[in-house]
Amino acid sequence: MKTIIVPVDFSEQSENALKVAASLSKKHGAEIIALHMLELNEAMISSSEGFHPEQTVFLIKMAEKRIKEFLDKPYLKDVKKVTPIIKHFKVFSEVNDIAEKHGADMIIMGSHGSDGLKEIFVGSNAEKVVRNSEIPVLVIKDELEDFKAENFVFACAFKDESLLAFRKAKDFADKLSAKLHLVYINTPGDNFLSTQDAYEKVNKYLQKAGAGKEVNIYNDYSVEKGVLNFSESIHADVIGIPTHGRKGLSHFFMGSIGEDITNHSKIPVITFKI
Repeated sequence: MKTIIVPVDFSEQSENALKVAASLSKKHGAEIIALHMLELNEAMISSSEGFHPEQTVFLIKMAEKRIKEFLDKPYLKDVKKVTPIIKHFKVFSEVNDIAEKHGADMIIMGSHGSDGLKEIFVGSNAEKVVRNSEIPVLVIKDELEDFKAENFVFACAFKDESLLAFRKAKDFADKLSAKLHLVYINTPGDNFLSTQDAYEKVNKYLQKAGAGKEVNIYNDYSVEKGVLNFSESIHADVIGIPTHGRKGLSHFFMGSIGEDITNHSKIPVITFKI
């Protein structure tokens, strides 16, 4: 764990993410990049439409002052290094460029809590970062004074398309010295599998993945409920799910299950691009 990127918009949510990044940084010696994206546009930069360059410079200077004040926190004092970066445009695909340039391992993103409202996550900045990111994105809902990743649940449909995401999840668990709990959610209806068939499906998948991990078969009325209930039952610290990137989380399992899990989970959720 060398470098963590935290998108900062000066909100309570981004500070929650920053605190988690600080906690991980102190444990693993990682550097933090605090990334702020200004909502400027070409008109502002080119001084067209009556917008003067001086105003653009003023906005940038204000952002620099504000991020400096935002990062002046006691919990960041013992962090190895905190680097503020300000981008002139709010282009979420640029996060990848920054991640690649600095060799970042993950992005930690603050997000609003949700009580069943899908719209809280869909279309939000958190989802835009998830869609564009090539590296894992950890979504934090609430304030966590001391973030731990001792028990890490990775849930997927155990199809070949998620093998890359599984390998990334395993790497994440290894980096944080977390215990990896693999779970297959068995639901009623057309997707129901007998215990024997479920284990056979999962074992074939693990053979292709080159991993000999133990897998939990968990029965529930829906995949979302199963993932959340299983995670709560083992006191999980993090839930991992695969995502198709630009296609969004809706391609995880069926329908919008990935979005629902991210929305409704009180436990931090980390996404891994397929």
